[in-house]
Amino acid sequence: MRSGLVEATFDVAELVGYRYRTDDYYEVGREKIREYARAVQDFHPAHWSEAAADELGYSGLVAPTTFISTVAMLANRRLLETIMAGYDVFVQTDQVFEMYKPVLTGDRLVSDVELTSVRRIAGKDLLTITNTFTDRSGHVVQIMHTTVVGITGEDVDAGITEAIDQVIMHGMDASARNAAAPANEDGPLVTAPETGPRLSSFARTRTPRTALRFEDIAVGDELPVRTARVTRGDLVNYAGVSGDVNPIHWHDQVAALAGLPDVIAHGMLTMGLGAGFVTGWLGDPGAITRYGVRLSNYTVVEAAASGSVEFTGRIKSVDPETRTAVVVIIAKSAGRKVFGLATADVRLA
Repeated sequence: MRSGLVEATFDVAELVGYRYRTDDYYEVGREKIREYARAVQDFHPAHWSEAAADELGYSGLVAPTTFISTVAMLANRRLLETIMAGYDVFVQTDQVFEMYKPVLTGDRLVSDVELTSVRRIAGKDLLTITNTFTDRSGHVVQIMHTTVVGITGEDVDAGITEAIDQVIMHGMDASARNAAAPANEDGPLVTAPETGPRLSSFARTRTPRTALRFEDIAVGDELPVRTARVTRGDLVNYAGVSGDVNPIHWHDQVAALAGLPDVIAHGMLTMGLGAGFVTGWLGDPGAITRYGVRLSNYTVVEAAASGSVEFTGRIKSVDPETRTAVVVIIAKSAGRKVFGLATADVRLA
């Protein structure tokens, strides 16, 4: 959030193709994996115990499916706060994770950040940012596509900026977004390299160690229902662990100024809960190769009562040749569908 409301001074469509590589790598820590697993209520042993991870064939703790979003939060700040500084708020709508190799303790990940798409729908800009994460060998570990709506000052309450300035955590510099930066200020506009990325084949060639075998499932099978309870404490904890400190997730006044009925859960927190719902059923967190979610609503978390999300799922399709399946996930909170469309591609033993 910027400290003043100004109009964008550039055509954001001209920025499509803008990309850069982060200056430093992100080293995945053992305790950070555990912190994130706790934040998304994912208690699969492979996230907590080296012995359990080793039994599944991993050399370290396995990060939960949506963990990479915390790395992207750091990598994308330059794009969101400087290059696209003409917006006052970004609202997440769609998220896709492509997993080529599980993220493990000790991995050193470098992110390439690119603005890959801009669409204008109903007077709003829909922006898609793609993060490509590579390891020390230069192979792609994961690719993450994030679609957000860019909102300018005319669409937000003028008092929200001052309210945020009063409560935002130290170290989050809002002044970097006071004015729009020229497209080439922080780096050249470049296109993707002619040679494609070197995708790790690990997730698609490794024999998964799932709780179910492919022969045990069929189209139409339903996953066991899971209900997750979310409190204000969970929201504050997730904000700290993930780096998503937007006050609409923990401050009543800011949430009201944003036009919300109350504080709401992070979209990525809900996605993390949904991913754990699927990998808990699988029994092998490295057996999910793609996870995509379109958000259609939110989970309200009142001060005096917890919120809850009910997850259900069913097998939409199977492929005997690759021993894979597509799972459709439904998330509901207070009778409202939180996920408009959510699917997970999984591999089975």
